[in-house]
Amino acid sequence: MIIYRLFTLIIFFVFLNINFVFAKTFENIKITGNKRVSLNSIIVLGDIDTKGDYTDRELSQIIKKLYETDFFENIKIDISNNLMIINVVENPIIEDLKIIGVKNKKLLEFIEQSTQLKNRKSFSEFKARQDLVILKNISKSLGYYFAEINYDYVKNKSQNSIQLIYDLNLGDKTKIKKIIFLGNKNIKDKALKELITSEEHKFWKFLSKNVYLNTEQIALDKRLLLNYYKDNGYYNSKISNSFAELDNKGNFNLIFSIDSGNKFYFNDFSLIIPPDFDPSVFKPINKIFLELKDKKYSLRKLNSIISEVDKIATSRLYDFIDATIDERIIDNDKIDFTITIKESEKFYVNRINILGNFNTVEEVIRHQLIIDEGDAYNEILFNKSINNIKSLNLFKTVNSKIINSEDQNLKSIDITVEEQPTGEINLGAGLGTNGSTLGGGIKENNFLGKGIALDTNFQISKDGLKGRFIYAKPNFNYSDNTLSASLIAETLDKLELNGYKNSNVGFSLGTQFQQYENFFLSPEIAISSEKLETTHTASTQLKKQEGSYQDIYFNYGANYDLRDRSYQPTSGHSIKFNQSIPLYSDNYELTNTFEINKYHALNQTSDIIGKISFFAQSVNAISGGDSRISKRLFIPAKKLRGFEPGKVGPKDNAEFIGGNYVSSLNLSTGLPDFIPTFENIDLSAFFDAANIWGVDYSNSAIESNTIRSSAGLSIDLLTPIGPLNFALSQPLTKASSDKTESFRFNLGTTF
Repeated sequence: MIIYRLFTLIIFFVFLNINFVFAKTFENIKITGNKRVSLNSIIVLGDIDTKGDYTDRELSQIIKKLYETDFFENIKIDISNNLMIINVVENPIIEDLKIIGVKNKKLLEFIEQSTQLKNRKSFSEFKARQDLVILKNISKSLGYYFAEINYDYVKNKSQNSIQLIYDLNLGDKTKIKKIIFLGNKNIKDKALKELITSEEHKFWKFLSKNVYLNTEQIALDKRLLLNYYKDNGYYNSKISNSFAELDNKGNFNLIFSIDSGNKFYFNDFSLIIPPDFDPSVFKPINKIFLELKDKKYSLRKLNSIISEVDKIATSRLYDFIDATIDERIIDNDKIDFTITIKESEKFYVNRINILGNFNTVEEVIRHQLIIDEGDAYNEILFNKSINNIKSLNLFKTVNSKIINSEDQNLKSIDITVEEQPTGEINLGAGLGTNGSTLGGGIKENNFLGKGIALDTNFQISKDGLKGRFIYAKPNFNYSDNTLSASLIAETLDKLELNGYKNSNVGFSLGTQFQQYENFFLSPEIAISSEKLETTHTASTQLKKQEGSYQDIYFNYGANYDLRDRSYQPTSGHSIKFNQSIPLYSDNYELTNTFEINKYHALNQTSDIIGKISFFAQSVNAISGGDSRISKRLFIPAKKLRGFEPGKVGPKDNAEFIGGNYVSSLNLSTGLPDFIPTFENIDLSAFFDAANIWGVDYSNSAIESNTIRSSAGLSIDLLTPIGPLNFALSQPLTKASSDKTESFRFNLGTTF
C-alpha cells in the first residue's frame, strides 16, 4: 500500500512539472502588422487573458478564433521574456464589389444578398471560391447549367484594399426536351406529367419558366411524385434517382427512376398512452382506427390520425405532448401501426426569432405559429407551425433550431426562411368544337411582403371578353379570415347572331373562412352595372329589356368537403350550396345553386374510380317581374354531353333563351387499360341526364320541359401541344328543338 501511494505521488509531480514546462506565462502583449484592427479588438476577438498562462494548445485556440473573424490572412503568436508577441497580416478590405454579366435587377439583388463577400468586408481567397460555388448553384437553380463564373480583383497595396469583380457569363437557359419515367411505375406517364411542375419545352412556351432545367424544381417534383405514390397505397415507393441526360443539341432529357413497389393496406392499429392520461380524450383516434382497417394505405389518411392528436394538443389538455408512429409490415401487403403518445421534454419558449425574411413582413410568418413566446413547448404544435409556414408557398426553405439558455426551463427558437420569387405570368389558349379562346394573367402572391395575393386575368372568345382583378388579404384585421376584393368587366357580343350585346362592370368585397371542420363559408357583397343593347333582329322580349341596370347582391357559398384529396379524389364526397340574394336591383332575381359529388373506388387494385354528381339551379324574379337575359340559366356544357352547349331548352322564335330551372345527374367511371403501352391516355364511360325548364316572361316561348340524356366515351390524351379531350356521345332522349352533337373536343396549352 505504501509503495502504491508513493508511486501515485511520483506520477502526480511528474505531470505537474510537465504542465509547468509547457505552460507559457506573460505579463504584456505586443501586436505587430495590424493597421485597422486595434490591440484591444484583437484581445477581445481572441478572448485573451492578459495575465494568463497558456499551453501550446490554448495558443492554437486563440489563433483559431482570430482566423474565424476573417480579418487576418496570417497569424503567428510567440511568448518569450514575459511578452506575448502577436504578428498578423490583415486581409484587404473590399473597397468595391462589382457583379458583371447580369442585367436582371432582381436577380442582381438576389446574388448580392447571397454572396458571403460584400462591400467593406475583409477579402479572402477561400471565401471568394465559396462564393463561386454559391453563384454556380444559383445559376443552375435558374436553368443556366453551362454558366461560366469567375472572379478577379485589383489590389491597392498602400490602402490594403481591393476592387473585387464577379464575372458571370450565364449563356442560354437549359431546356427540358423530354420528360421520361423509368422503372416499375404502375401509374401512367400522363398522370405523372400532370402532377409534376416541370414541363417539356415547346417553341410556343415562351412565358413558362417550368420548361427550363431547375435543380430546386426537380427536387420539388421528386417530393410530389413520392407523396402521390404513398397516397395511392405504394408504401415502399422510391424515387431513387432523377437525372438529366444531355442530347447533341444542348438540351436535356429529364429522367425519373421510379420503383413503386406493391400496394399496401392498413391492418391493425394500437394506441399507447401514458398511464396518467385520460383514455376518453383519445376516443376519436380509436374511431379512425376502425374506419381505416383494411383500407388502402394512404399518407393523407394516416395524417388524419396526426390531425386528431393535433386537436388534443391544441386544446391544451396536455401541454407537453409528442407522438411517434411505428410501422410493421405484415404478409408483404399489410401494415400494423403503433401510435405512441408520450410526454415531451418540458420547457417553455423564451423567444422565437424569425431570420432570413428580407422581403416578407415578420407578422405574416408569426401568424402561422400555433405556439408563442411564453407557451409550453409542444413538439406536435411546433411541427404543425413549421408546416403552416411552408404551406404559404412563399419560401424556398424553412428551417428551425432550438437554442438552449442559462435557464434550463427556457429555450429560444430560431426559424430561418429563404425567400423565393412569388410572381408569375401565364398565357394559355384553347381550341374546341365550340370555338377558340385565349387567356392569360399576372399573379403576385406576396405583394409588399404582406402575403397579399394579386391576380389579374383575362379571357377572349368569339362571343366576347372577360377581365378580372382580384385582391386577397389573409388574416385581415387579425381575424384569421381572408378579405378578398375583385373588379370584373365582361362583354357578351351576340349582335350578329341574336341581335343583342350585354356589358357588365362590377365590384365585390367578401371573405372566406373555415367555420367548422371541413365546412367553409364565403360571403360577399357584389355591386354591378349592366347594359343591354339590341338591334332590329333581336326578339321582342330582348328589346323590352334594353337599357342599363344597377344591382347590389349579397352572395354566399357553403362548402362541405369530405373528399380524401382535392386533386384526383378517390373517395368521399363534397356538397356545395350558393345563393345570390338581391339587396337592391331593378329585377330582384334570387339564384340558388346546389351540387353534390360522390367518389368511390370500384376496384382498388386497378384504381378505377366511379363518380356520381347531382346539380340543381334556379333563378326567379321575386319582385314578380321577368328574369333578365343575363340572369337566365343554361345547362353547363360539362353536365350534358351529346348536345351543343346553350342549344337546348326553351326557345323564343329561333333563339334559345335559357330557363328558370336546371338540373342534371351525371355518372362516370374510369375504364381499364386496354392497351397498357399507351401511357398518355385515359378512358372513361359516362351517362348524362339533364333538364332545363321554366319561362317566366313569355307564353309564346317553347317550354320544352324534357329530360335530355346521353351516354358515351370520354378520352383524355396528353399530346405534345397540351391536354386534349374527346367526347363521343350518343343522345338517348331529347326534345325536338334541341341541337345534338356526337363529337366534342377541347385542346388547351400554355405559353
